[in-house]
Amino acid sequence: MARVVVLDYGSGNLRSAERALQRVGAHVEVTADAKAAREADGLVVPGVGAYAACMEGLNSVRGARIIGERLAGGRPVLGICVGMQILFERGIEHGVLTEGCGEWPGTVERLEAPIVPHMGWNTVRAPEGSQLFAGLDKDTRFYFVHSYGVRRWELEPAEHIRPPLVTWADHAGDEFVAAVENGPLWATQFHPEKSGDAGAQLLRNWLTTLS
Repeated sequence: MARVVVLDYGSGNLRSAERALQRVGAHVEVTADAKAAREADGLVVPGVGAYAACMEGLNSVRGARIIGERLAGGRPVLGICVGMQILFERGIEHGVLTEGCGEWPGTVERLEAPIVPHMGWNTVRAPEGSQLFAGLDKDTRFYFVHSYGVRRWELEPAEHIRPPLVTWADHAGDEFVAAVENGPLWATQFHPEKSGDAGAQLLRNWLTTLS
């Protein structure tokens, strides 16, 4: 049974994530303990609310360092919602710029759509070869709740390095990054823990990478 830590840094649907992971067969611990977070088979970084508040909470438990140490060792990390957003370089909310973890270049900014927040079920466009969306068809819907997102993918391709797989979604004509698969670092803008059977399949797919 895979051992998963849901990082408790004061933000996120901790118990929802815990229950969803338990239902698909993981042994789950919700904790801010750095040793447990580093040593678990998989680390889940949730997040809800404001980007700046999430980064403040993450920094309070040295979360960016924990994430970096895991990735340096090739150990899987899954970011969810704002837990995905803080993996990028920066977020801008109400004119305030906050530095993120910087695992990917790019800016989290307000969606440019007539109706914000983007709330409810939506399809995504996953690239060919995606492990995250294996077993799910193109009409599968996932549950989103957000007003901000990454609207431009800024990581330039590099020779001899496999590029990340980027999944996109559209809200009222505005495209944004819905998920990323980048070696041991995966992330979703939507909430798999609130996405029913589809979310459960996605979490199972992530668990297969933990062995």
